[in-house]
Amino acid sequence: MYKKLPKKRYNETLHLLKRVLPAPATILDLGVRNPFSEIMEQNGYTVFNTSGEDLDIEPEVIKEYKVDAVTSFEIFEHLLAPFNVLQQIECDKLITTVPLKLWFSSAYRSKTDMWDRHYHEFEDWQFDWLLEKTGWEIKETEKWTNPTNKIGIRPILRKFTPRYYAVYAERKK
Repeated sequence: MYKKLPKKRYNETLHLLKRVLPAPATILDLGVRNPFSEIMEQNGYTVFNTSGEDLDIEPEVIKEYKVDAVTSFEIFEHLLAPFNVLQQIECDKLITTVPLKLWFSSAYRSKTDMWDRHYHEFEDWQFDWLLEKTGWEIKETEKWTNPTNKIGIRPILRKFTPRYYAVYAERKK
């Protein structure tokens, strides 16, 4: 059904999820249903997704769900104000990934889809600060690369330069 899944990123994300939140658990995955939603369900999680609401305008929709954890995989970079969403989360656990800002590549912007754009591409310290300011305590972080099978300087750099930043955080008590 899905043509080209980001296998490495999905494997790394699933490994982190299983370690910090073993199944069975109930998850609110920010963003519309996607291939990773199905992967989480295949691994014993009950997954709810938001329905495509603009979370910048309606961050309170996440309060409708009573879950063990909120996940957000490559969502916060699309928001103008991720601060507001992070403050609205009522459960105690957050597992999230964001793309890191790369010095050799500008922020992603789709030419055909107005929603598929990155308003933020974070450095790790910026994302940590955002989480801390919104009441989260970082428990664990990971970074991983995103190699491609293309030829050129950027593809070579992508083999060695981390592209994704994963964070497991708990709500400060």
